[in-house]
Amino acid sequence: MTSAPEPKRGQVIFLNGATSSGKTSIAEVLLDILDRPFFHLPVDAINGMRARRELPPEQLEQVLERTVLGYHRAVAGMVAAGNDVVVDHVLRERTWLLDCLNLLAGGDVVLVGVHCSAEELDLRERARGDRTPGRAAYHLARVHEGVTYDVECDTTSTSPEGCAAQIMTHLARPAAGRAFDQMRARSLPA
Repeated sequence: MTSAPEPKRGQVIFLNGATSSGKTSIAEVLLDILDRPFFHLPVDAINGMRARRELPPEQLEQVLERTVLGYHRAVAGMVAAGNDVVVDHVLRERTWLLDCLNLLAGGDVVLVGVHCSAEELDLRERARGDRTPGRAAYHLARVHEGVTYDVECDTTSTSPEGCAAQIMTHLARPAAGRAFDQMRARSLPA
């Protein structure tokens, strides 16, 4: 019995930024303008699937860690099956970045830094009403630390459409030399 050939790996547009920075809005625009089907895989959707009962803080951290690591594997599985995906993530832990660098090795990953001013993040966080006050500021101090990007956009003054246009320009460039590959070469043992 012969097995089916391995599908060509999908492309990843990886949006990284603080909560409320505009990643989901950019992803929605991208889904409308990309020339082929992409799946939007936001980390918030996976986090929302956790049990609804209250957990003590130390147990919550363990569950969150397992949830995020599972999310990374779900993304990698979709990509390995040949699906193109837009990832919407908050890489607040260095270990999460390293996990993604490892799992998405050999793929075409366009890493996008989604920036927003602390003042605007605070306003958005309050307007949403579904976020813990101060969470966005906490993320802002950590999420871009030590991360190299292919493209960066600032949603403080640029619309989701403007950010998506910036990203589209980078998608046309050759995959060789992408930021993900450069960081992997510096961060992971051969």
